[in-house]
Amino acid sequence: MSPLFYHFLRFSYTVQCWLTRRFTNTGLVVLGCLLLTVLLGGDTNHSLTYQIFPFLLSLLVLAIAVSLSVRYGFNARRMLPRFGTVGVPLTYRVAVQLNSQRSQTGFRLLEEFADPRPRLAEVRESPEPLVPMGFAIGRLLGLNRWFWLLDRKQGARVKPVEVALLHPNRTTDVVLELIPRCRGVLRFRGLTLARPDPLGLFQAFRTISLPQSLLILPRLYQLPPIALPGTRRYQSGGIALASSVGDTEEFRSLREYRPGDSPRKIHWKSWAKTGKAIVKEEQDEFFVRHALILDTFQSQAYSEIFEAAIAVAASFACEIQTQESLLDLMFVGLETYCFTIGRGLSHTDRMLEILASVTACRDKPFDDLIGAVINRSTLLSGCIGVFLSWDDSRQQLVRQLQAMRLPTLVLVITENPEQKPATMHDSLTSVLHLRWNQIQEGLMQL
Repeated sequence: MSPLFYHFLRFSYTVQCWLTRRFTNTGLVVLGCLLLTVLLGGDTNHSLTYQIFPFLLSLLVLAIAVSLSVRYGFNARRMLPRFGTVGVPLTYRVAVQLNSQRSQTGFRLLEEFADPRPRLAEVRESPEPLVPMGFAIGRLLGLNRWFWLLDRKQGARVKPVEVALLHPNRTTDVVLELIPRCRGVLRFRGLTLARPDPLGLFQAFRTISLPQSLLILPRLYQLPPIALPGTRRYQSGGIALASSVGDTEEFRSLREYRPGDSPRKIHWKSWAKTGKAIVKEEQDEFFVRHALILDTFQSQAYSEIFEAAIAVAASFACEIQTQESLLDLMFVGLETYCFTIGRGLSHTDRMLEILASVTACRDKPFDDLIGAVINRSTLLSGCIGVFLSWDDSRQQLVRQLQAMRLPTLVLVITENPEQKPATMHDSLTSVLHLRWNQIQEGLMQL
């Protein structure tokens, strides 16, 4: 995409937003008819259409003049929930106070979000969207990528709400419904209180700055009942890690000191009574621990396949019962991360918040993730892998897990349903491919 065409698209979007927000639906019809009379009324000798032009123009000029002369002010306070979820409508309240000496009617409340227009570098680096959009010329000019990125960066949609009556210097609660469209941080910029002119063509606008943010969690899919295989493993992290999960490091008995015992296990009171070194003998920690391996390695910043993979990982994080086990989320971003949830450590909400902020890893090899998984393999009872492709590096990781006799479930998100992953099934390993736009149907096959 050329810089000139990019700036033309930015300007066009600005004009479109101004027209659709300042003009009512009736006003847009009148504006369209006005432009039509300009096109059809050029020949005044053979057409009388030109006579309609001054009438429509007068209506619009009058409506705009009246709206611009209206003066009012307001204050507002937005009360947002802790977070939302992609595709799940949420409602929230806005307390509006009109700064006026008398009651007024006919207002509309609109949300103002951060500018969603993508940067030129983002448009150039973004791949073509998998969803067909427009014609071949759109692919050539980069229009498909522009509209896909614009739709993604808008984040959410909030319908304008009619406010029937606002009283002077009194707070009125207005309920708005927001539909999140993509995960991440949704940034609010302000609130606008609009009021149409008496003709109902053009709206007066008053906008106040009210910056806030709302974390949008990934989309969640329904999963069938899943019994993850795996046996309890010895955990060397001690009681702080076990934290009432499985068999914790509980006191068993007292015995005499043996060479090699840790000084931390010395029972000082018994030593003082007997005059001999006495140590506490404790029960080792064993419990079930699974790894949720998320593949974040791709060359683009955004893709539908990457978003589908995060949604699948989030669905497993919600469905896996962690009251009696632990779940490690492992992925690579700026560095290699491992976040653990389970009773006494952290909760599912925390893992979903992490997944809401995960970005693609574009400058590291998949081998970085392989090393992290293998280093923790002795602690794991089983693994769930969510992969973006099925190349040699991914297959190598699965083979190593097979060699360690670790039960493994691999889900490969793919674009083409015919490109199924190579068969690597055995008694401990299952590989399933999921088409990016048919995730729910594929998950029900588990």
